[in-house]
Amino acid sequence: MLRGRAVTLRPATVADVPALAAIRAAPEVRRWWRGGDDLADSVRADLGDDDLHVYAIEHDDRVVGAIQWHAEPDPDYRHASMDVFLDPAVRGEGLGGDAIRTLARHLIDEYGHHRFTIDPAAANSAAIRAYAKVGFRPVGIMRRYERGEDGRWHDALLMDLLAEDLAG
Repeated sequence: MLRGRAVTLRPATVADVPALAAIRAAPEVRRWWRGGDDLADSVRADLGDDDLHVYAIEHDDRVVGAIQWHAEPDPDYRHASMDVFLDPAVRGEGLGGDAIRTLARHLIDEYGHHRFTIDPAAANSAAIRAYAKVGFRPVGIMRRYERGEDGRWHDALLMDLLAEDLAG
C-alpha cells in the first residue's frame, strides 16, 4: 500500500471491479476512458494484463478511482507511463494530483524511474491542468492518436515529467 497526503493506493483486485466499472460509466469519465459495452470486462482485462500495474485509489475508506502504470523495458528508453481516472464526485479536491505524486515517488524510489509520461486527450483541459500542477510539461500533440466513441480520430497531448520536476 502506498500512502499519499489524502489517498491510499493499493493493488486493485477483482473485488474492485464493480466500483471501478461504475466510476468509468460516469459520463464525465467515459468520455475520456472508453471500454466498450462491458466496462466490468474492460476493468478485468486491465487487471489481467501482466504489463500493467493497476492501483485502486482510496479516500475516506472508499474506492474513488484508479491509477495505473506501465514501464518501457528497453533500458535506453526507460520510463513509466501513467493513466488515472477519478469519480467525478471527488474532483477538485486534489486527489488525482496526490495519487500521481504518490505513485511517481514510489516509482522513483523503488524502481529508479527518472521520467514519466501521460497522454490525455488534447481536448481534456481539466486533466491537462491537473497534470501540469504535479509538474508534467507538454511535449507535443499526437495527431489523430485515439479513436473516440464517435468513430473519429482525436488528438492527444503527450506530457512528460522528470523526477526532479515533481511538484509537491
